[in-house]
Amino acid sequence: MTDYSVSLSHVTKRYGPFTAVDDLSFAVAKGEIYGFLGPNGAGKTTTLRMMLDIIRPSEGKISILGSPSAIPVRRRIGYLPEERGLYRKMKAADSIAYFAQLRGLDRKAANAKARDLLAQFGLEEFARSKNEALSKGMAQKVQLLATIAHEPELLILDEPFSGLDPINQQTLEELIREQRRQGRTIIFSTHVMQHAERLCDRFLILAQGRKRFEGALAEARAAFAQRLHIRTAAPAEVLFALGGVASIDVEETARDGAETTYQIVLEDDAAPQDFLQRAVAAGIVMSRFEQAGATLHDIFVSLAGDGAQDAQQPVQQAKPARSRREAAE
Repeated sequence: MTDYSVSLSHVTKRYGPFTAVDDLSFAVAKGEIYGFLGPNGAGKTTTLRMMLDIIRPSEGKISILGSPSAIPVRRRIGYLPEERGLYRKMKAADSIAYFAQLRGLDRKAANAKARDLLAQFGLEEFARSKNEALSKGMAQKVQLLATIAHEPELLILDEPFSGLDPINQQTLEELIREQRRQGRTIIFSTHVMQHAERLCDRFLILAQGRKRFEGALAEARAAFAQRLHIRTAAPAEVLFALGGVASIDVEETARDGAETTYQIVLEDDAAPQDFLQRAVAAGIVMSRFEQAGATLHDIFVSLAGDGAQDAQQPVQQAKPARSRREAAE
């Protein structure tokens, strides 16, 4: 029997006539990295806040670390909200220690943990710097360290990569992997597919408040149309006439115009080898024939493309039900 850190069963959240989350069910196993993917306005933040009992669902049940509410187990959870916020006049080390104390560490242990974390991530020289003097990337690192300082069992990170440069994104990816190596469960939301593709054991795609897919990348690719990359002098209409082709896009045309590289998306029930056999039988010469699985970006666009427009959500959803300090406590 799988041991779950979080599970949702038929959860719905309504704001008057607007349904932000619609009959959502999923489960996150202990020790996995779980991606919560969707375009802006898909309901990701609303769902994370319902998990944390910051807002209540209109319908359905939520279990988090074995509890029907996050409140009794809040000290076992680390939460990085989408709306970043540190006390501007507080020093970096004091910020980390402060949030660690809110989550159960005594003052001495919290201060020691803050110093250790800043040294581990190369920020010890900024320990006495005020948060308002830090760059955006450094301030986000400080807030993330404050999220993990009490060594939570479960980390919930809402758009953690937002605003970070590529170097800091890579640092954050490694931090997430390290947290998993220590046995922790990590849930993070994002609309940037590359992070999810590199990190996630499993993921959920959400669009317009509804689940479009849940599972591993290999499962999504297996259920998705096959792609071919071929290079040939044959025109696209001839390739299309071979059958089993859903779409053809030109990737590159040689300077001399002799050959073109195409990306061919096959129909759902079409096999790459069948296409190759028909091409050979038709006398089509190819200097390249390569099968390629769909990327997570391809899958995401296909499943959530109709929900990629920013949803017009009510003001109540944009505002957290509690203050940043209350959520931390």
